[in-house]
Amino acid sequence: MKFKLDTAQIFVPDGLPAEQAIALTTHMAISAHQDDIEIMAMDGVLQCFQRSDRGFTGVVVTNGAGSPRTSLYAHFSDAEMQQVRIKEQKKAAVVGEYAAQVLLDYPSSAVKSAADKNPVEDLRALFSLAKPQVVYTHNLADKHPTHIGVAIKTIEALRALPAADRPQHVYGCEVWRDLDWMLDEDKVSFDLSAQENIQMSLVGVFDSQISGGKRYDLATMGRRRAHATYFASHGTDDTTGTNFAMDLTPLVLDPTRDIVDFVLSHVERFAQDVRRLISASL
Repeated sequence: MKFKLDTAQIFVPDGLPAEQAIALTTHMAISAHQDDIEIMAMDGVLQCFQRSDRGFTGVVVTNGAGSPRTSLYAHFSDAEMQQVRIKEQKKAAVVGEYAAQVLLDYPSSAVKSAADKNPVEDLRALFSLAKPQVVYTHNLADKHPTHIGVAIKTIEALRALPAADRPQHVYGCEVWRDLDWMLDEDKVSFDLSAQENIQMSLVGVFDSQISGGKRYDLATMGRRRAHATYFASHGTDDTTGTNFAMDLTPLVLDPTRDIVDFVLSHVERFAQDVRRLISASL
């Protein structure tokens, strides 16, 4: 494939030709940064793990520049840190048995710019080749602006596809803002009880972030366990690990639907539920 940036890469763990590997994709995650995939899209990884009839492809849109660092990585330059993060993402692709790992290498400024359509074109080309059934990206209530930028560009790229080539499901997943606030009937719940060892290994691969000052490994597994327990107040736990997602499929199936109104409708239903519960006790 030919991407907009010459520095973009496709890594295929089992050595297949890149286009052939991507064509095997059934589940695809589009993330902003290295390690976001392993935090937000574990459902896709597990759905495809050890399955010959399914393939998971990860796509990291940005170059990972500007990440905080301490300890072993305190004196790494930004360019050196970017190379470390690329190496870590490739390690995760091997551990998780991804069909392919794509690194588009854009600066965050390109992702956050509404005028820059190059990331959209690259994503559209990937979707056209892969034709994934399920797509995971960031949720539209995330508090990280680069995550929001990636989610918007993912939606734009999917909307640009012929209707018959659009995925069956598009999910906006948790990283920098949990989705437990959404009404239960609005959110998608992923059961992540299986292969906890693989889950921990995948998040733990990113040593530059963990040793560098952010315990994403503990926080990610802890959030999954907390969601499993706190999901239902009047029942026993159905899972040992849960992630939540916002169903973005309606935004892709209907390109005329307003993105802001769609997200705020979830917020407004949450506010109405809070009002209802408080009012019932007054």
